[in-house]
Amino acid sequence: MASIREKYTKSGVLFYEIGVSRGRGKSKVYKRWYPADGWSKRTIERELNKAARDFERQVQAGAALGREDKKELARERLREAAKVQTFKEYGENVFMPSKAVSISENTRTVWQQCLNNRIYPAIGDLKMPDITPANISALLLSMQREGLAHATVIKHYSLLSTFFKMAYLNDAIPRNPMDKVERPKPRKGEKTGGEVDAFTADELSYILQCLEGEPLQWRLYVSLLLETGIRRGECCALRWEDIDMESRSITIKGNLCYTPEKGVYLDTPKNGRERTVYFSAALLPLLRQHRQQQSESAVSVYVFTKQGSYEPMHPQSPTRYFSKFGERYGVQGMHPHKLRHSFASVAITNGADIASVSEALGHSDKAVTLRMYTHADQESIKRAGEVFREALKEKQA
Repeated sequence: MASIREKYTKSGVLFYEIGVSRGRGKSKVYKRWYPADGWSKRTIERELNKAARDFERQVQAGAALGREDKKELARERLREAAKVQTFKEYGENVFMPSKAVSISENTRTVWQQCLNNRIYPAIGDLKMPDITPANISALLLSMQREGLAHATVIKHYSLLSTFFKMAYLNDAIPRNPMDKVERPKPRKGEKTGGEVDAFTADELSYILQCLEGEPLQWRLYVSLLLETGIRRGECCALRWEDIDMESRSITIKGNLCYTPEKGVYLDTPKNGRERTVYFSAALLPLLRQHRQQQSESAVSVYVFTKQGSYEPMHPQSPTRYFSKFGERYGVQGMHPHKLRHSFASVAITNGADIASVSEALGHSDKAVTLRMYTHADQESIKRAGEVFREALKEKQA
């Protein structure tokens, strides 16, 4: 029979740990179960017992594995790598299952789409040891001929590099064909996406003016993205407990994501760690008004929710809203991520240091920020020179 223990996360969220024994000599299997906000004690007890029974049946059927069993299964897959014949077999039986434990669900979905739509049809039936640099170069060249964006071609190149490196290290192939495949170069005159698309300070000012006539929740949402540079999903995942009104700070703890296979789910921030961002005093009244308005229809731990519900806002809803907002007010390219780029670009060109902007954005490395916002940094360098010359001129006068 399953055991049930009431527990709390470090942030104080209630959950129940369901444990099921698999017999002598085998480790116990555990599963976390979270009750929905607003459920009564009776409802929690009923749904929890149901979840425990379902999990016990899964364990008895061998569908649920313990931690050691999962490790052994991963080792077995790697041992089987040398026996796999085709590129697709290796991809489905070894590469994707192994990578799924270390990459985000979004990345897994994108990689699977790249494999299914482009790579498998081209080289999926070829035997792993027989795949040549020419096969791979021909695939990448065909994508360029079709007119696919340079960033899309590079995405496939990077995936193939990761794929064959793993196969080589696991002795599934005697040599890595990617060693002789040149990184694709953009077509003549093609934009590489190296310079990010961002609004100017004047354009952002116009957007803020337009927001005055928008619903309160969206005024707050757009203003937070604009002032902090946080990601769309991070904003959707915000809980009231993450906001400190006194210090005007927000702790970014989660990222609400969506994939067709998994639906909506809560993940960690992209770089896997929490960070703190700050907002202006002008947002305090908006936050208080929004919380009051929200409590009149449904009490929720989340700052942004579905209309009349305690459930968090769907992470794709902002994109749809931004598109309609852009149409209403004539704002070209209105997108949540463009506000993030705008925050960084405007901050850097007005004197903010790269390290601080990188930390606010949640980049894993300052080099990422430098690479993305080189144009903004060059503006800062130019202005720094002008400031120096003006200061020297004053001393000489």
